[in-house]
Amino acid sequence: MAASSGDDSRRPNPLPSALVSNLQSVLAARRPPPTEDASVTAAAAETSAPAAADDGPAKPVVLLICAGGIQSPGLAALVDALVKGGRCDVHVVAPESDKPVCGHSITIRETVSATSVDFTGAKAFEISGTPVDCISLSLSGTLFAWQTPALVISGINAGPNCGYQMFHSSAIAAAREALMYGVPSIAISLNWKKDETKDSHFKDAAGLCLPLIHAALADIEKGTFLSGCLLNIGVPSSPSANKGFKLTKQSIYSPAQSWQAVSTSRPAPAAHFMGMHQSLGIQLARLGKDASAAGAARRGNLRKTVEVESVAAAGKQESRAVVKKFFRAEPLQFGSKHVGHCIY
Repeated sequence: MAASSGDDSRRPNPLPSALVSNLQSVLAARRPPPTEDASVTAAAAETSAPAAADDGPAKPVVLLICAGGIQSPGLAALVDALVKGGRCDVHVVAPESDKPVCGHSITIRETVSATSVDFTGAKAFEISGTPVDCISLSLSGTLFAWQTPALVISGINAGPNCGYQMFHSSAIAAAREALMYGVPSIAISLNWKKDETKDSHFKDAAGLCLPLIHAALADIEKGTFLSGCLLNIGVPSSPSANKGFKLTKQSIYSPAQSWQAVSTSRPAPAAHFMGMHQSLGIQLARLGKDASAAGAARRGNLRKTVEVESVAAAGKQESRAVVKKFFRAEPLQFGSKHVGHCIY
């Protein structure tokens, strides 16, 4: 997306002017009206609601996906906001557990299950595959009764998705998969900060994004939404303190990773649990664990020394030990100075 400041202001904006104007007008109207006007508007809406339900056209279908899993607070907040908004027919599909960095991976040669889940006001399934599997299955026409939704939304995801992160982000991959099927998509991410961000911030983020979603749906219904467009929306860590929105370029930020050497020993809590609960089932589990460890040790001993065909100067064969080390990568804290994607 094109930035709107500096030398880039002279370059043509790749987004259609109608879309930008629509987003700006909708977000500018976010300010709450006076109390007396609000009460009149609410009363009028309540009076006319039954007639609109009977005579109005069918609501557009919006498919929600969240790489954080079916139980993620971001997904629940977005479902609640869209259902209460009443502008669309909400369907949900999400992986069984958190799958944040699967990228565009898919499941092949394995059975993928889809289990119905209760979501108030929405039809939902949890999928045993990846986030991309969720979208591919949903848009195949075999899971839901409809063939194609009007819009796919990936979010609200915990953690930013910009720059290099877009290559391995499951959230962006899910939105990109929808785009490959010809369905407009939006990815929404909350800049999660450890010990600062709360689950309630997802609700605030959903409220902020609702006008953008409604604006996109309006353009889709009119046929003016940019073809082949994926909107990547980044919400700051304190959504309620936002000052507006900005269309910017995709950043070239590359997150740093800290590689640490780790041991192969089991975590201490598991051993502690074994010592405190000596039931028959636990004892059997310990026997199975010990047997597996013994088998692994035997296999390790077999690989420990490898004879090679090379001959040393004294005419004897040399032996070389196989060295196996273990490491774990931990991403460093994402700093605010790196924000360069679409933000509020």
